[in-house]
Amino acid sequence: MLGMEGRSSRPGSNDRLPVIETLAQSRLRELLAEVQDRIAEIVNVRDQMDRLIEAMLVVTAGLDLDNTLRSIVHTAIELVDAKYGALGVRESDRDSKELAEFVYEGIDDRTRVLIGDLPRGHGVLGLLIDDPRPIRLADMSAHPASVGFPDHHPPMRTFLGVPVQVGGEVFGNLYLTEKAGGHEFTEDDEVVVQALAAAAGIAIANARLYEESRIRQQWLEATQQVATRLLAGGETSEVFTVITERALALTGSACAFLALPEDPDVPPEDLTELVVVAAAGADADTLTGTRLPMDETHTGVAFRDGRPLAVDTADAPSFATSLEYGPVLTLPLRAGNAVVGLLTTMRALGMPPVDAAGQAMMSAFADQAALALQMAATQRRMRELDVVSERDRIARDLHDHVIQRLFAVGLSLQSTVSRARAPEIKTRLMDTVNDVQSIVQEIRHSIFDLHSSSAAEAPALRKRLHAVLAEMTEETDLRTSIRLSGPVSVLAPAMFDDVEAVLREAVSNVVRHAKASSLSVRLTIRDDVELEIVDNGIGLPEDLPRRSGLANMAARTEKAGGTFRAERGRDGGTVIHWSVPLP
Repeated sequence: MLGMEGRSSRPGSNDRLPVIETLAQSRLRELLAEVQDRIAEIVNVRDQMDRLIEAMLVVTAGLDLDNTLRSIVHTAIELVDAKYGALGVRESDRDSKELAEFVYEGIDDRTRVLIGDLPRGHGVLGLLIDDPRPIRLADMSAHPASVGFPDHHPPMRTFLGVPVQVGGEVFGNLYLTEKAGGHEFTEDDEVVVQALAAAAGIAIANARLYEESRIRQQWLEATQQVATRLLAGGETSEVFTVITERALALTGSACAFLALPEDPDVPPEDLTELVVVAAAGADADTLTGTRLPMDETHTGVAFRDGRPLAVDTADAPSFATSLEYGPVLTLPLRAGNAVVGLLTTMRALGMPPVDAAGQAMMSAFADQAALALQMAATQRRMRELDVVSERDRIARDLHDHVIQRLFAVGLSLQSTVSRARAPEIKTRLMDTVNDVQSIVQEIRHSIFDLHSSSAAEAPALRKRLHAVLAEMTEETDLRTSIRLSGPVSVLAPAMFDDVEAVLREAVSNVVRHAKASSLSVRLTIRDDVELEIVDNGIGLPEDLPRRSGLANMAARTEKAGGTFRAERGRDGGTVIHWSVPLP
């Protein structure tokens, strides 16, 4: 009995076994499911890390700043499954609370146009500007800082914002909204985007360095181009145009111009205005030749202080332009301690000013251009000295050799005249002697021209007078000669015109009335400008009334306060003497 009782089980024990087994199996399934979830999370994290690494490689691969910024936004959207993304670039002024640039993705062009102006950093976007730390929101509109959305803006609820730092300073902020499936952004999303932002900071720094080095190289090339053209003896007007065109392109401006003193020998303190000698971009034709006043203007401040001047807008009275301009940067062209001119760039209305790095490079370009201008002027003066030295040598050779030999020839001919018996031979010999004397006189005048400081102007005036004689005596047999003496450089252009007008009137009378075979013109510049025109024609009759040509010459002389005479020559012919005082 006892044995039997000992082998018997307690009532109901067999009934509980299936329940225990069921509970154990259920718990096992839960554990297996939890393990599977953890494995899935690990796989997802691993995939996300792989995607993050790939994203970092993509972001840091480019060197173009604009493309790098767009790549950052696109990669961030893909990493956290967001619908919209943007990167707001902060103003270079650290005290500013606004965004200078807004790179976005997810909004089509039509919607972008309907929305209007891009965000400037107000509302929720401004939270990261005030406090650059990551922020996640389940509902943007519920935040106290929210200012709502403009018309036509797509709805946005979930939000993730992360600052992007470059070299320890906040470059901008990365904004992501509308996670896929209506879910909120997670802490893992925040960590991933922060890691991407760190890589983005490095990529932006690299892109900036590359951009600065590229621009610096362009400025160096521009400087070399200007210096090469100037030192090679190129036209200064063309070089001025190159300076303005390169400044325009390299600063991204709408207009650029170069202003110089009209007379470089005037002391800076006596200058009252500068003249725009070259311009590029919008209003180039309008600005070229414009006179910029120095008193109480930005032009005067920059020129007299010899320092760069950046202002928000140009002086209204100084710049008569058809367009409105925004930031203006004026840089002095400094050569040593002297300022020789100003280089000014004007950006379009609404554009930011040229940054500090750009100002530094443009300032160096302006200084190098000024130095090149100074060196070119020095080279030009040296070439002029070489020309003067060569003219002196030629003048000495003419005086010491040619004239002496001609004198010897003349003396020999004169001695031959006395031995000649035939009157015709004597006459021809005397004519030859006179021709030799005339040649000697011409050479003397040429020597004077070579020694004169007006050597450049004398040939020009001589050529001009010869052209008048050639034009008016082309169909005649007149033998003509022209002699110039005195400092021709003192003649103003208006006086040149008067001399030419009187010469035309006189030659016209000789051709039509004098029946002459020779005509000589002599222009002498002393205290007065004297023009003497002599022909060997029939001369003026004693009772001849004043002709219209002579009347015109007399009137021109009277207007200039001079004297005029038309009279018979000692040996016949006509002598016209015109003299006016130098102004």
